[in-house]
Amino acid sequence: MSIPKEPRQIMINLMYLVLTALLALNVSNEILNAFKTLSLSIDRSNQSIDQKNSEVYNDIKLNEKAAGQEAKVKPFRIKADAVVKEADSMVKFFNNWKKRIIIEAGGYNVDPEDSALHIPARMDNIDATTKLLVEMKGGDTMRKEIIRLREFMLSQLTRADTIKLSPVMPLRIIAAKKNDHNPTGEWNIENFEHMPAIAAIALFSKYQNDVRSSEALVLNRLFEEAHAKDIKFDTIGALAVPKLSYALEGDKIEASIVLAAYNKDQKPTVTVLAGGGSTKPAVNGIVPWETVAKGVGMQTVRGNIELQTETGKESKPWEFKYMVGTTGASMSLDKMNVFYIGVENPVTVAAAGYSVEDVSLQATGCTITGEKGRFIIKDLKAPDQNFLVNIMAKSKEGSVKNVGNMKIRVKRIPNPVAMLNGKPGGAMNAALFRAQIAPAAVLENFEFDAKYKVISFSFMMMPKGKDIVGPLPAANKNGVRFSDGSNIEKAMSTAKAGDRVFIDDIKAVGPDGLVRPIPGLIITLN
Repeated sequence: MSIPKEPRQIMINLMYLVLTALLALNVSNEILNAFKTLSLSIDRSNQSIDQKNSEVYNDIKLNEKAAGQEAKVKPFRIKADAVVKEADSMVKFFNNWKKRIIIEAGGYNVDPEDSALHIPARMDNIDATTKLLVEMKGGDTMRKEIIRLREFMLSQLTRADTIKLSPVMPLRIIAAKKNDHNPTGEWNIENFEHMPAIAAIALFSKYQNDVRSSEALVLNRLFEEAHAKDIKFDTIGALAVPKLSYALEGDKIEASIVLAAYNKDQKPTVTVLAGGGSTKPAVNGIVPWETVAKGVGMQTVRGNIELQTETGKESKPWEFKYMVGTTGASMSLDKMNVFYIGVENPVTVAAAGYSVEDVSLQATGCTITGEKGRFIIKDLKAPDQNFLVNIMAKSKEGSVKNVGNMKIRVKRIPNPVAMLNGKPGGAMNAALFRAQIAPAAVLENFEFDAKYKVISFSFMMMPKGKDIVGPLPAANKNGVRFSDGSNIEKAMSTAKAGDRVFIDDIKAVGPDGLVRPIPGLIITLN
């Protein structure tokens, strides 16, 4: 290459080289490591979403195999097959792009800890993305595939569901805006030009997260639609429902014998194979039956139910069992057959032949309070599959004796779910996000009054078109807020539509005092 002779041209060339060097040095190691952490965090989140999607998909297939469900569920299962296939294909599509970028940027990181991950050796390489995705137009293919998959997923839903879910479906293309750097407003230039390789890897992980989240929306809706219609039964069965499962000798035993899938135009006949056998007609599909309890121990009542069908008479057997006992004790848990550590467990106790005022409970490793048959068990120490509770009763003579016992499972309170403004992530208005005070740990669908508080988390924000902010840690043992983390509120004040927020490494503590890590939040601002 010839060297310019004019001093002015030599100066211009030197300034260009210096500018190029400054641009290359502009991406600091802290930012590159932040992108690496972000990519790995999103990948872990993707694994969790993928597992939940697999469970919903398997439920759809299992429901199709259930008796009388195939015709109703099959159309939705076929759609679910197609959605899962396309989502898996798109995830592989982005994995392939990760490999291409890494190879173009100089190959994989040889660190043994990263050997199985998509980590490039040259995380700061900015030429690979520019060449493959901008100059060679790879971004055009990527944009078209994202649009195609979004349209395909929405097409599997009803028009009403499409209108409802389209605004919240994460998989979407946000049009590029024209500016001095991108005067033509090309999507490829805005998203990939001079992007470090590790940032591209993180962005592809984000796209994979959008794919899995969108897949979850569609699969859950298909599952709901499959059960929105009335089920048409094509088989019959008999069900005997006793009003009591335990009685003393001489007590009356009553039961209702029900014909499953009963048609009111048909009149089934029930035969009870007891006391020489007796036949009773049904009234509105139900046959009332009663007897007097006798004989200590487990008693079984059997019979047949007969129905005239278009193909002739069809007979089905039925049975139910009840226990006949003498004076003894029983205990029923007010909520479930389980005690939870850290909360008050209410118990109702009764002992046949004894006044409720004379009944009490005994157990080790806990505190028991209460009276007149209603007790609270609390201060449990550790999980136990065979926690023994003894039922004690005072006789007329004044002595206290053990009249029964029960083994109860002792479990820890379930893990909560991280939420912000009552939502477990997803889309959120930017102004609403800026007004948030702290993430919450919510215990969903739990019968007991148990509260969790978040004591620490890591905040990260990826502003659209700007450098990533974070990770910024925050912690407070009395309940952490965004104000407890350095620069978090400052970052939130600049949040705008198109930015993405990641709240990870969340730890919460419940009434049992156990600190638990819970899955993080991914929020897209609009």
